[in-house]
Amino acid sequence: MSALAVAGAIEAGLLFSLVALGVYLSFRVLNFPDLTVDGSFPLGAAATAVAIIHGVNPFLATVIGTFAGCCAGFVSAFLNVRFRILNLLAGILTMVALYSINLRVMGRPNISLYGENTIFTAFEGVIDLGIWTTSAILLVFAIAMKLLVDWFLGTQVGLALRASGENPAMARAQSVSNGRMTIIGMSVSNALVGLAGSLFAQSQGVADVSLGIGTIVTGLAALIIGETLLGSTKVFWATLGCLIGALLYRLFIAAALSAGFLGIQAQDLNLVTAVVVAIAVILSQARRNSRFKFWPKMRSLLMDTQPQKG
Repeated sequence: MSALAVAGAIEAGLLFSLVALGVYLSFRVLNFPDLTVDGSFPLGAAATAVAIIHGVNPFLATVIGTFAGCCAGFVSAFLNVRFRILNLLAGILTMVALYSINLRVMGRPNISLYGENTIFTAFEGVIDLGIWTTSAILLVFAIAMKLLVDWFLGTQVGLALRASGENPAMARAQSVSNGRMTIIGMSVSNALVGLAGSLFAQSQGVADVSLGIGTIVTGLAALIIGETLLGSTKVFWATLGCLIGALLYRLFIAAALSAGFLGIQAQDLNLVTAVVVAIAVILSQARRNSRFKFWPKMRSLLMDTQPQKG
């Protein structure tokens, strides 16, 4: 695999680590199976691209794309909390609606950003690492968002959000509004996804209405791989797992597509993705089961070795 292919895989991995962080908030913290990300990812890209071609500062355009994703998450949560629509269905409805909204926002299926000033061109005068420049910039974004999520989940609102996702009845007994926490958590989750879409459009030079296809699968794959490797539920390690999992996932995909002897071609990407996710889930379940079996065996062993009284 060439250095250019590795650099491209790392760029994609760092971008989708932001998606994995968003998926972590919705799936793991809130216990909300959210499919909105397949729509909020291209929404962030579309909003940012339209803003940039209309002369908006790239940094402000990135904020606009992030806010657009936040609004998408708010809609899904509002449908679930206010109208009691099943969380999975609420996400699907928002995702479907966002396809048309993204077309409305862009006015056409795709927008090219080639020749436009982006957030990456602004950093080129500060960081010049050749083909690794974009990766370095994205690494800064990924680490910053990871630390921001860590901080957020340690605040009173973050602790209430975690309690609401872990045990809604107990959280309600402690005067925590589960509905409000769902809205806040989903908004923050999809804001991260919108930011990922915004950075993706600027790094790749194009925003396309079909960018979101398979985004949720990629985010889940990164999350599960990270959990399998680190095996910790603590926030710091869980969010770090999102970054590591996304990088490993994209590197594995790039390696599989570059391995000519395997006969894998570009059209097999979805098949490779499905296989990787299935293997990650199987390994995660095997590790969890072995952990649960280990302690009962140790306890029985210790009890058998205790000296007999009398």
